[in-house]
Amino acid sequence: MESAGVVGFCILLITGYMSFLGITKPGYLDRHAFHIDRILIGKDYKRLITSGFVHTGWLHFIFNMITLYCFSDELESLLGVPLLLGIYFGSLLGGNLFALFVHRNHGDYSAVGASGAVSGLVFASIALFPGIELRMFFLPYGIPGWLFGLLYVLYSIYRIRSQRDNIRHEAHLGGGIIGMLMGV
Repeated sequence: MESAGVVGFCILLITGYMSFLGITKPGYLDRHAFHIDRILIGKDYKRLITSGFVHTGWLHFIFNMITLYCFSDELESLLGVPLLLGIYFGSLLGGNLFALFVHRNHGDYSAVGASGAVSGLVFASIALFPGIELRMFFLPYGIPGWLFGLLYVLYSIYRIRSQRDNIRHEAHLGGGIIGMLMGV
């Protein structure tokens, strides 16, 4: 294996192992999940990071890890390991801090997943590769990165305001913004 892509693969393996434990071991997920009261009242700040390494289901895990691996390879080649890790963990933390701010008065709010960190890699790629086209499985053509980013931000804001699903749009948006800023 070449040096490029190693970090993404290692993150994938660690996240896969922790997600497996979260799905199969009672109490494991609860000890690592992002939970407002346990962070703000219990001062269990490690959850701001550990929640990004556990998932409640394999579909969410697979989607996040495919996206991680697709974007981490190019970023690692361009930036190197320390900067890639900085963007990943900065986006993970930034996304969770934004979610903590949005839900600060919802003590029972809980979430898991690497979506904020992965969104950060996508948005860092949009910033660093201005001509990038993003291809979706269901579309026969690419979408310019800047257009995808704009639509993604607008969609996230709409979903945060509507609160109609159980998806952490706050983490997506916060992680994406941090990833873009770090990429610039």
